[in-house]
Amino acid sequence: MTNEALADKQCSPCGGGVLLLQQENAETLHKQLHGDWQIVDNGKALVRRFEFKGFAKSVYLTNLCVWLADQEGHHPDMAFGWGYCQITLTTHDIGGLSENDFIWAAKLDKLVA
Repeated sequence: MTNEALADKQCSPCGGGVLLLQQENAETLHKQLHGDWQIVDNGKALVRRFEFKGFAKSVYLTNLCVWLADQEGHHPDMAFGWGYCQITLTTHDIGGLSENDFIWAAKLDKLVA
């Protein structure tokens, strides 16, 4: 499976019906993402931090993430301010990472490439 194949998938509605990824599966999917993505919080979250010179680009990226979240029905936690935007993905309903988190991350990677 390539990064583009992952980016071409759609996030599945979960409501708790999505499976928690095992560490091995999460690591396999992680390899398909941009190298700046990190698995954190004992394997429960996926994080990428973008850095910019200024505030506007941070807001633009945050707005792009809001648009993508609306399109996919999968909603990251976002923090932004002067010079940065940090995206944190986790599937809250299952308390950890699902394939949806990696799909969403791959879609963002494709949009910002």
